[in-house]
Amino acid sequence: MDAFCGSRFWDANLSVHTDNPDLTPCFQNTILAWIPSVYLWTALPFYLLYLKRSKRGYIVLSMLSRFKTLLATLLIQYERLRGVQSSGVLIIFWFLSVLCAVGPFRSKIITTTAQNSSPELTSGFLSRLTFWWFTSFAILGYKKPLEEKDLWSLNEDDISKNIVQKLSREWDKEKAECKQKEDVTYRKKSNHALNHVGDGPEEAEVLIRDKKHNRNPSFLRALLRTFGPYFLIGSFFKLIQDLLSFVNPQLLSVLISFIKNKDAPTWWGFLIAALMFTCAVLQTLILHQHFQYCFVTGMRLRTGITGVIYRKALVITNSAKRSSTVGEIVNLMSVDAQRFMDLVAFLNMLWSAPLQTCLALYFLWQALGPSVLAGVAVMVLLIPFNSAVAIKTRAFQVEQMRYKDSRIKLMNEILGGIKVLKLYAWEPSFSEKVLEIRKNELRVLKKSAYLNSLSNFAWISSPFLVALTTFAVYVLVDEKNTLDAEKAFVSLSLFNILKFPLTMLPQVISSIAQTSVSLKRIQQFLSNDELDPNCVERKVITPGYAISVKNATFSWGKELKPSLKDINLLVPSGSLVAVVGHVGCGKSSLVSALLGEMEKLEGEVAVKGSVAYVPQQAWIQNATLKDNILFGQAPNEQKYQNILEACALKTDLEVLPGGDHTEIGEKGINLSGGQRQRVSLARAVFSSSDIYLLDDPLSAVDSHVAKHIFDKVIGPDGVLKGKTRILVTHGIGFLPQVDHIVVLADGRISEMGSYQELLKQNKAFAEFLRNYSLDDNIEDELTMMEEEEVLLAEDTLSIHTDLADNEPVTNEVRKQFLRQLSVISSEGGECPNKMSTKRRVGEKKAAEPALPRRTPNEKLIQAETTEMGTVKLTVFWQYMKAVSPVVSLIICFLYCCQNAASIGANVWLSDWTNEPVVNGTQHNTSMRIGVYAALGFLQGFIVLISSYTLAMGGINAARTLHTALLENKFHTPQSFYDTTPTGRIINRFSKDIFVIDEVIPPTILMFLGTFFNSLSTMIVIVASTPLFTVVIVPLAILYFFVQRFYVATSRQLKRLESVSRSPIYSHFSETISGTSVIRAYRRQQSFIDISDLKVDANQKSYYPGIISNRWLGIRVEFVGNCIVLFAALFAVIGKNSLNAGLVGLSVSYALQVTMALNWMVRTTSDLETNIVAVERIKEYSETETEAPWVIEDKRPPADWPSRGELEFVNYSVRYRKGLDLVLKDLNLRVHGGEKIGIVGRTGAGKSSMTLCLFRILEAAQGEIRIDGVRISEIGLHDLRSRLTIIPQDPVLFSGTLRMNLDPFNKYSDEEIWKALELSHLKRFVSSQPSMLEFECSEGGENLSVGQRQLVCLARALLRKTRILILDEATAAIDLETDDLIQMTIRTQFEDCTVLTIAHRLNTIMDYTRILVLDNGTIAEFDTPTNLIASKGIFYSMAKDAGLA
Repeated sequence: MDAFCGSRFWDANLSVHTDNPDLTPCFQNTILAWIPSVYLWTALPFYLLYLKRSKRGYIVLSMLSRFKTLLATLLIQYERLRGVQSSGVLIIFWFLSVLCAVGPFRSKIITTTAQNSSPELTSGFLSRLTFWWFTSFAILGYKKPLEEKDLWSLNEDDISKNIVQKLSREWDKEKAECKQKEDVTYRKKSNHALNHVGDGPEEAEVLIRDKKHNRNPSFLRALLRTFGPYFLIGSFFKLIQDLLSFVNPQLLSVLISFIKNKDAPTWWGFLIAALMFTCAVLQTLILHQHFQYCFVTGMRLRTGITGVIYRKALVITNSAKRSSTVGEIVNLMSVDAQRFMDLVAFLNMLWSAPLQTCLALYFLWQALGPSVLAGVAVMVLLIPFNSAVAIKTRAFQVEQMRYKDSRIKLMNEILGGIKVLKLYAWEPSFSEKVLEIRKNELRVLKKSAYLNSLSNFAWISSPFLVALTTFAVYVLVDEKNTLDAEKAFVSLSLFNILKFPLTMLPQVISSIAQTSVSLKRIQQFLSNDELDPNCVERKVITPGYAISVKNATFSWGKELKPSLKDINLLVPSGSLVAVVGHVGCGKSSLVSALLGEMEKLEGEVAVKGSVAYVPQQAWIQNATLKDNILFGQAPNEQKYQNILEACALKTDLEVLPGGDHTEIGEKGINLSGGQRQRVSLARAVFSSSDIYLLDDPLSAVDSHVAKHIFDKVIGPDGVLKGKTRILVTHGIGFLPQVDHIVVLADGRISEMGSYQELLKQNKAFAEFLRNYSLDDNIEDELTMMEEEEVLLAEDTLSIHTDLADNEPVTNEVRKQFLRQLSVISSEGGECPNKMSTKRRVGEKKAAEPALPRRTPNEKLIQAETTEMGTVKLTVFWQYMKAVSPVVSLIICFLYCCQNAASIGANVWLSDWTNEPVVNGTQHNTSMRIGVYAALGFLQGFIVLISSYTLAMGGINAARTLHTALLENKFHTPQSFYDTTPTGRIINRFSKDIFVIDEVIPPTILMFLGTFFNSLSTMIVIVASTPLFTVVIVPLAILYFFVQRFYVATSRQLKRLESVSRSPIYSHFSETISGTSVIRAYRRQQSFIDISDLKVDANQKSYYPGIISNRWLGIRVEFVGNCIVLFAALFAVIGKNSLNAGLVGLSVSYALQVTMALNWMVRTTSDLETNIVAVERIKEYSETETEAPWVIEDKRPPADWPSRGELEFVNYSVRYRKGLDLVLKDLNLRVHGGEKIGIVGRTGAGKSSMTLCLFRILEAAQGEIRIDGVRISEIGLHDLRSRLTIIPQDPVLFSGTLRMNLDPFNKYSDEEIWKALELSHLKRFVSSQPSMLEFECSEGGENLSVGQRQLVCLARALLRKTRILILDEATAAIDLETDDLIQMTIRTQFEDCTVLTIAHRLNTIMDYTRILVLDNGTIAEFDTPTNLIASKGIFYSMAKDAGLA
């Protein structure tokens, strides 16, 4: 080099050992001149490649712009040649350009801010590096709580549609590759086998051999191909960051030796400080770029997997769908996709952890030699300890989840049947059950608290233990080994680097294990068979026919036996064909086969034109009623109104609060069964298709409605005349009006023809008619069929399937069963879809008609309030009160002690390193080690105690808060439950209690840890370099601002994210249950689009959430890096007064503080987000309560009511404050032992009367007396336990039958058996192996509706009080059960006062008196005979029922 320059290249005296350094001219002209050029040349090829690949359009320049730029460039060159240094012409030109651009620039800004696109794409390089472009959003979030409309639209690359397309392409490619390989191996091997196919063994052998070579398509490969390249960029950043993290410990050792060397020029120190700062800032920037790439990959992974699963769910065969429940498939999307996302963030640790470990060990070895191995041994030994704790914790988690699930399930049932609990006064028994489960749950929590404090102890003490063993071994091995500041503090900072990879690695590995399970599940789902889109021919068909089926055989799955055999069917265009037959003979299957929903084993099917489908169980979306009917078609008001009229929906719309804009809950929860069916039918009619497949749409509606619908819609003169219609029906009355009838039996068509022809043949069909038409007159009484009532469980199915043919049972019952079973078997032939049965229980029936009509704007269910803005301090105070203030103070005190011990140990270490070296050795070594060890162990011990105390405090708080909430909810009046959705209350019991149990305590632990950690760092640095105090204030202010901006924005983003996440899953589960409808109407694509939109809406709030973390990280770490800079700077400035030990101490503390600062903001934010749970629980523990259960000094006598007299005096009542009176000024007296029937039109106030007797509704004025006692003065339980009710819908709870009859264990077995015998259940119960311990499933689902009704009767018989209230079931309960109940009541309750709310008048015609209510007042009250004679309201009702 010297020869090249002709002078010296490097001169140490000139450049290093001087107070005024300079570089040689040779160095300046070579190295410094070349560095930029070398960089540019190296980067150029890569950059050009990148530019060629990136598609961002181009930046438009007008000709004028190009021309003036060119001119200016040429001018600059010419001036250079002429030696002009500063040109007035150009300066004025640039100035004018800027001035004239201001106006257009401003107007451009105004126009672009209108679109809400993300500024990321247009932001500059530095802005992206530091995430500066996010700042405006953070400020917005600080000014006001963010809303949906403030979010930016997603970048092109993050949109569902694009991601899923890429992933699907790769997955299809992968499948194709495998298939191709399979075909090749098969061909190669099996040439000789194909020649003589008949020889089985040989061919089979070939197939077995092939199995080994085939690989299944791997979803992982598809994922890697799609997302791998982008992820690798992040990995590259991680590599650089790992290498950079080892620079600062080396610089620290240089700094310490600089401090020791009193003659070194000062600028060395400043340079070291600057290098430390630069290195730290670079590390920060690069680390966050790495995280950005990882998290965005994770987000895209979730989007991709969600989209692929959704699309697959629309094409999967029914048998594949049955192999897993809806819940399981939704889990694939929520849980399993989420696992991928969580894993990706830390996946790079797999290679980064070993790399960091090796590097750290290498540097440690250099400083301390082999004694490092002692420290490493301790670390390695801690790994199995930690993993053992982790495994045990997981086991506890599983156990606790079990308790939690059973508690939530019980709460769900309790809230579902809260009315019944109140009526029976059973609350204490159930409250006890919940608290019992809760006790176990907290017991497990306590156990895991022990474990957690152990693992905390390990985590906090491990760096100390490692340092202790290393230093002790190092000093004791050889006298000559002295511990100086450089060795001690550089080793400490290296050990701190080591801590992270060693704890992360086991976690990443276990996370990979979990994710691989998820991968398998997803892959299995994606490899399921798909429906063959060509099994139904859509184009070619015999002219004149709309549907033709030739010699076709169908089954529900390739491996199942065929459900339909040898079907031959030709349907002429425009005809109406009825399909009839017994239950399970394949009627619904036939419809499914025409839709292409079944596997076609042989034959051919052709369906010409578009299809509309009405399934047996209406599928209703969670949208407005109008949207459900339009179903994506263009609105046409005239047509829409005509259809509403035809489908008898006009009257329903008047009842619904918002007319046809009423939002319908999931699965049509706020519509009755009949309404759902009619909406489903209206959807079909509106679609104006060519072919209508109607699967028993008339069974769920009243008979007169069915007639209306048949005449107006389906029949020969209906809206659909001229279309091809296939109607599956049980209604005999309609058969004479159809063109053709197809009779199915056992999966074959047994006969076909018109009504008259079939009657003449006198075969199965004629017999079928004779069986049925007997009870056609009962049709009118079979009113609404509620779906709950209809859902018999599988068990009863198997017992009763044979009723249809050979058991002599009364016609009514048979008819009932046929009806009910056909509803169940909708999902195809004999395999009722278990899922659909399970999901529908526990849903509320349509709002009871007694609720007064609401104006459209007054909502029944109030919107849930979301907390906005910051959390009030009072909430923290409430939590501290729940923990107990004393304990809270003790915890803070313990944390102070713990940090004092930690500082003490490190100060002692720094003092030790300053111990003078005499003859190459240090004195007092053993004393030094002893004190260091003692301080360290003290710290560990305090950690153990403090984290345990904190956990116990948390559990205490959790117990107090839950008990208060439960207590309050059992005492809350019924009106609260009528206006609050169960889900919202359950949410308090599950989500919020979970947060208080398991999220808040560890968050507080983290917060206190990081807070005291940062505090002790400041104390140490200030103590060693007092000048530092000057900087603390500005840094703290900066930190505080960043933290406030972040917390406000991030909390609201989290809220938005969680709000927008559930619609994805609910829409998905809705889609799964309605796939056949979606496919029939060919709406797959629009549903896929909706799903994509929902995912995008979720990612729109998730993406800024990721960015906000990066934004925060960079700013907070910058504060940390400044602390490092100033600690080093002040050390350099105060070099003469400081010793090396103190400098080492303060700078090594400063190097760790960034992590603590970063986590402190995160945990503050988490704490603020989660502490809201305390507030939400508080809110629900303080709702108003009903009257006390027992009033000690007002208890009625033990045998009250002995006579059973009832008196209403000027009694009025309303449902809730602000509503009209439901009963007005009732005055009536009932003598003991009278039998009173209560009748009236819907909404006359019949049910309200019973609710008043039980004080579910409290009087607005007046009073009720029973045996002369005012019921308003005694405790609620004293009142309710002395009355008996048989409620309208039989509610059972999961548990034993015995518990359902007698939750308090008051009665003996004999009494219970007696009651069962009288209620006609004895035969059934004694036939069960477990007798009284027979387990009822949730909602009593494994009993038929009739049996449930009888269980309620048995409850009444057990209580046997003087007053019985019977609320008749509105639904078409089978008449036999009804007669049994009436008969038992007549015999067993002969001397009691009985009040019956009657829907069927024949049950009360022999009662003493009949009370007719009209609009909440007494219209008539007399004996039945007198009432009929007086020809009033009762007479007209009786006439309608054919009894007068």
